[in-house]
Amino acid sequence: MNFKLRQLDAFRAIAQAGSVTRAAVVLGVSQPAVSRLLADFSKTVDFELFRRKDGVLIPTQEAEYMLAETARVFESLNHLEDLRHNLKKRTAGHLRIACLPGFATAHLPSVLADFLKDRPQVTVTLEPDRPERILEWIIGQQYDCGITDGFNGHPATESHDVAIPAVCIIPSGHWLTHKKVITPVDLRAEKLIHSRRDSAFFNHLKQAFADCNEKMNSWIEVRQFSSACTIVSEGQGVAIVSLLDAAQQYRGSLEYRPFQPKIMHRLSLLRPRTGGNSPLVLDFLRCFRDSLSPFLSLPD
Repeated sequence: MNFKLRQLDAFRAIAQAGSVTRAAVVLGVSQPAVSRLLADFSKTVDFELFRRKDGVLIPTQEAEYMLAETARVFESLNHLEDLRHNLKKRTAGHLRIACLPGFATAHLPSVLADFLKDRPQVTVTLEPDRPERILEWIIGQQYDCGITDGFNGHPATESHDVAIPAVCIIPSGHWLTHKKVITPVDLRAEKLIHSRRDSAFFNHLKQAFADCNEKMNSWIEVRQFSSACTIVSEGQGVAIVSLLDAAQQYRGSLEYRPFQPKIMHRLSLLRPRTGGNSPLVLDFLRCFRDSLSPFLSLPD
């Protein structure tokens, strides 16, 4: 079966306009040309496409099914045109980003603002959610890229991992502020705020305590490091978080010190293996990776 796009265009225009005459006006061609396209298309599909009722052409049931698929064809063509424009200009398009909730309110907004300065026609959808949902969205190509943690790989995705060192955050004026490095031994009597128990980071933290023959004094379990930072900044408890979060939340109400033994928080930047390669997406991911450079090592 050899469909021609011009035939599909005429078929869709007639279905929307209800007549060959009005479809010809919409398409900017003659009425005989539209009639010929319709006749050729009807011959190709080998079934009746329209029936006339009160002077209006009504699609048959078979044609209704065909229209739904035709719409997908033209949506794909529109997507190709957007891709062509992005390839050429990299200054227009729509960027769909899924991220951990903490990034939606800290760090990412400033990165986005800087990224969009020279891209005035780029629009963005930013959707925060848990890691499991982010992976689901990337696999289904509902989002162009995702920022998550605890990712163990999936054949439908491409990923770039970034390891950020962990630090211990403590309230300003706390007795631990005199120490240059904090260990599990130092936290023996401290109420510990930590990430959820099913996270990879928690398992690394638990192992660090075990290696020092110390038991974690668990107090509050949180999903996001930003929550731990807020609680500590109010003078309650201590926490082990990524340097990125500690630096973002540092406003004089908390301090942070290197934590030993050294553990890392692994961020993963995801995109679909197919369909996530537009220059706009790749440029954004490159920009985001560059923004993490100051947090890849502890300050002297």
